[in-house]
Amino acid sequence: MDPIRVVVADDQELVRAGFGMILDAQPDIEVVGEAADGAQAVEAVREHRPDVLLLDVRMPVMDGLEAARQVCARYPETKVIMLTTFDVDDYVFDALYAGASGFLLKDVRRDDLAHGVRMVASGEALLAPSVTRRLIGEFAARRPAGAATAARAPSRLLEQLTAREQETLRLLARGLSNAEIAAELVVSEHTVKTHVSNVLAKLHLRDRVHAVVFAYEAGAVVAGEG
Repeated sequence: MDPIRVVVADDQELVRAGFGMILDAQPDIEVVGEAADGAQAVEAVREHRPDVLLLDVRMPVMDGLEAARQVCARYPETKVIMLTTFDVDDYVFDALYAGASGFLLKDVRRDDLAHGVRMVASGEALLAPSVTRRLIGEFAARRPAGAATAARAPSRLLEQLTAREQETLRLLARGLSNAEIAAELVVSEHTVKTHVSNVLAKLHLRDRVHAVVFAYEAGAVVAGEG
């Protein structure tokens, strides 16, 4: 299997070097490029077409939000992880709408960094487990109703899902893993993966993170539920 290709973008050289060393030490991850500002990040993605872009929120020349917006629009095959020093950051909220797939705090442990890259590359889970559920809940509650990720009458779109797919979406939005959803629904993990894939395809969503936001906005769950 080909390694997960990663570009690291941060204006602090020590951060870039540290994350690069940690990731390059993994047998299944390869750092293919670095960037010191948002414009360089977009160019590095254009040149290397990585699977994952680690992108600092606050950078010179072009900030992380604009870089995320451009990368997600031009290179949708690249998943974006926003790096932040704050548990809750308005820029991160906006970056999620721009298409970012997850969040990591800069003080992340090395094992969690590699795990997060793997999870986003596979679209399998939310990131920063200690803060993500609260982060998403606050994010969804704070955005105006007209700013929905899929601004196409979310509640109506829910009708496209089968009853079991809707239940899968609700459990996914509570932060459950595929294994936990399988246990809750008393089905196999393979069946859950099929349901999740169907949910993403029918709702035209990039990944599980955006499925969570959609679930909040459509009223399938409410912030703090579960």
